Amino acid sequence: MKKHVFTTAFICASAMAMAQDTVQPASKVPFEGMNLTWVNGQNRQSSSPLQLKDKDGEVILTGTVLTDAYFNYNFARPKDNTQTISAATGRANEFSINQASIGIESNYKNVIGRLWLQTGGMTHIVQEADGSVTRGRNTGTGNLKFIREAAAGYHFNYKYGLNIEAGIFMSYIGLESYVLQENWSYQRSMVCDFTPFYFQGARVQFYPTKKYKVELWLLNGWQTYNSWSKNIGFGNSNYYRPSENVQLVANFYYGNDTHVAGSTSLSKVRRFHHDNSIVARYFKNPGSKGISQAAFSLNTHYGFQSGDGVKAKDNYMTGSSLTNRIWFNKNKLALTMRGDFVTNPGGYLAFVPAAPSATPNAYDQAIASGKDLKMTQLSATFDIMPNDFVTFRFEFAHRNANVPYFAGHGGTTSQTGFTSDPVDPTWLPDLVKTENRLIMAVNFRL
Repeated sequence: MKKHVFTTAFICASAMAMAQDTVQPASKVPFEGMNLTWVNGQNRQSSSPLQLKDKDGEVILTGTVLTDAYFNYNFARPKDNTQTISAATGRANEFSINQASIGIESNYKNVIGRLWLQTGGMTHIVQEADGSVTRGRNTGTGNLKFIREAAAGYHFNYKYGLNIEAGIFMSYIGLESYVLQENWSYQRSMVCDFTPFYFQGARVQFYPTKKYKVELWLLNGWQTYNSWSKNIGFGNSNYYRPSENVQLVANFYYGNDTHVAGSTSLSKVRRFHHDNSIVARYFKNPGSKGISQAAFSLNTHYGFQSGDGVKAKDNYMTGSSLTNRIWFNKNKLALTMRGDFVTNPGGYLAFVPAAPSATPNAYDQAIASGKDLKMTQLSATFDIMPNDFVTFRFEFAHRNANVPYFAGHGGTTSQTGFTSDPVDPTWLPDLVKTENRLIMAVNFRL
């Protein structure tokens, strides 16, 4: 997800879509007086030190610098050091740079401008699977993958704010962010990992009241730079905050996606997806050296696709994630516990567990036989946050599936673990039903 947008005035901007909205006049600021830095999927920083201001004190530019590195210990120790079934971690048992990003944005004189650049392992995982780039020429995706977000637009002082923008945005679908520092856990829930991280298109953000925001989106497609059909996709996002301690969200998507192999026509596969979430803080004592605050989040998804020989009953995803987080020592320490599950018949929206091989692997055989993919995940995360600019994170994650789905010791690349070696036609990727991991990460952000 992942990726929600709020006004710079409260430093609530975030990811997995976190474009900051233009500051309104003092009497017309949406969510005025609310400190939302505790919310799952939001930037926890209370201020930005990288700002350029004019002589009157108005912000001209705001800068962002981000580095995220991790060591992901997979107890199966896959021989090719490849972590599968995750958009958060792509390598196992070695040190990795997950994301490095720099950017600037401006809301000066009601003009909206944003450019965030990125590189790192997560970029490859998320964007290299965009199959829409095979339609036609001049798709330009070789360079676009290095853009985390880029947009231009204008802010109108109507009601509590009206923004119109076009560009590449972080996705509004899902609760958790594309930027892992903003989430309560490092490995995202599977309902968020299986759904989009970016969209290319245009959006309108409208704040009719101080406590409510609605967005309308026109999109090329489901996490695609280009389109699968002659039709555009449609999106809708709704945020309601009755108080600083409660956030309610409902998101929707509809579009034509996924070209069916062998079909001579443009995509007639219709996709619908809906997610809703509640985030609530039920304890707050910021000065305490014991428990300083506590909150939970619940995020639920349902989606399907149909058409061109694809049936909704065989191609849907449903799942939910329940997370509880407790902060200690004036919010400098935190413990997060999460449980989530997903049901995904036919592997719809699921990650492919291994590179294509001449012989169908255990997962392919199970899905072909009509088995539904069912997966559960449990995680415990401990954060050390000496200040707003750095996080040390330690996480244990356990996952289980009803079919062989995770990488075993034999790996998922080849019999030797190298992509440069010819694949033995009798070799099969080593897939197992259970996975245990220990993730240690550090991230820096200004």
